[in-house]
Amino acid sequence: MEAVRKACRLCEAVRASLVSQGTIAKADRSPVTVADFGAQAVVNLALLDAFPDDPIMAEEDAAFLQTSQGAALKAGVSHHVRAVVPGVADDVVLSAIDRGAGQGGPTGRHWALDPIDGTTGYLRGDQYAVALALIEDGEVVLGVLGCPKLPVDPGHPGGRKGCLFGAVKGHGATMQWIDDPTERRITVTEITDPAAASFCESVVDSHSSHRHAARVASVLGMAAPSLRIDSQCKYAVLARGDVSAYLRLPTSADYEEKTWDHAAGWIIVKEAGGEVSDVRGQPLDFSLGRTLRRNRGVVATNGKLHPQVIAAVQRALGSD
Repeated sequence: MEAVRKACRLCEAVRASLVSQGTIAKADRSPVTVADFGAQAVVNLALLDAFPDDPIMAEEDAAFLQTSQGAALKAGVSHHVRAVVPGVADDVVLSAIDRGAGQGGPTGRHWALDPIDGTTGYLRGDQYAVALALIEDGEVVLGVLGCPKLPVDPGHPGGRKGCLFGAVKGHGATMQWIDDPTERRITVTEITDPAAASFCESVVDSHSSHRHAARVASVLGMAAPSLRIDSQCKYAVLARGDVSAYLRLPTSADYEEKTWDHAAGWIIVKEAGGEVSDVRGQPLDFSLGRTLRRNRGVVATNGKLHPQVIAAVQRALGSD
C-alpha cells in the first residue's frame, strides 16, 4: 500500500510539471511519460527491498532511457524517483525498472504491476490508476489500486480526490484516502433489477465497444447513461458501489488482455462481493503469464446481476 501511495505522489508531481519532453511514444503509439517509468521504479524498489527473490511482471522497460535520445527523460525519471525515495542512484533506478521483465506463469509467486494504467487519461488530467497485484500459483491473492484523481465522494465530483483500494484473498476489500490511511470497508451494490443499475466502460471506443455496450444496456433496460472513465478505476467504482457493472467488450478478434490491466481490479471487486469473467462467462485465467490469452473481453458486476449481464452481452455480440 505504501509503495503504491508513493508512486501516486510521484505521478501527481510529474503531472504538475509535465512538458512535451516528458512524453515519448511506444510501438503501439500509446503515450509513455516520466511518471510511467518513475512509478514502476518506485514500486519495484519497494518490492525488491521487501521480497528480493520475487519476480515482477510490469509494463515498462528502461531500454529507451539508456539511449542518447532518452538522456533527458532518464534525468527526469531519476529526479522524480529521488523525491520519494531519497538518495537512489540513476543506475539503481534503471535496474529497478528492468526488474519488471518477469513472465509469470502457473506456478510460483510473482507480482503484476501497471505503473500507470490509463496513460491517456493521465495525460488528459482525468482518471488513471497505479495497479499492483500478487499472483501465487496462477491465482491473484492481493491487489492494490491507487486512484489519485478519483473523487472520495462520488456525489461530489468536484470535492476531495485521491483513493487507495486494497484487497487480500478472504479478507474483503477496503478503501482509504491517499492522504489518510484509515481503512473503510467497501462492498458492491445490492441491486438485482438491471433496469435500476448503471455501468461503466472505457472512455476510448477502441478499448471497448461502445456500440455493443449500448446494445447490452438496451437489452437489460438500463436507463442510466454509462460512466466513461479510464483505467482500473472502473473496477474501483464498481467495488465501492458507484455502479453495478463494468463492460470491456472486444473491439478486435486477436487482442489479448494484459495481466497487469486486470489482476488488481479483479481481486478488489471479488473481495467486495462482485463477480468478474470474460464475455463468455469464463473465469479470468491469470496463470498464463503476461496476457489473458484464453479470455475474451471482461465483464464485472455486483454478482447478483452477472448471469443477466452475460446473457445480454452474448445477445449483443451475437447480433454481429
